[in-house]
Amino acid sequence: MRKPLAAAAFVALLAAPLPAADWKPGVFAAASTLELRTTAPGEGDHWFPVWVVVIDDQVYVRLGTRAAGRIERNTTEPYVGVRIAGQQFDRVRAVAAPESVERVAHSMAEKYWSDLIIRHFDHPLTMRLVPE
Repeated sequence: MRKPLAAAAFVALLAAPLPAADWKPGVFAAASTLELRTTAPGEGDHWFPVWVVVIDDQVYVRLGTRAAGRIERNTTEPYVGVRIAGQQFDRVRAVAAPESVERVAHSMAEKYWSDLIIRHFDHPLTMRLVPE
């Protein structure tokens, strides 16, 4: 009886959300993408990948029109879920960062060769991700 109980406790621990202390932008800088989770009325949770850059130890994403629309309809606003580098964070504040649009665009261009084309698409929302 003890072994199944211990195994169940271990699995529950693995599934528990990570605390903000485990948020390590320096590690995340090497990731090519992260996944964001939004929750929409009638849909439930939806995960989608986006490019990620780290500037001055802060994590940023730049969203296209569809992804920005998901953020607007997110019922857990201002919070999103984030999966990155094999970790999941369930309570991350998505903060609009209009003052960082140029810096993020420049960092995206340096990191992703295909940004040569992608940068010409509409990106109505640049966000900084802040764990809580």
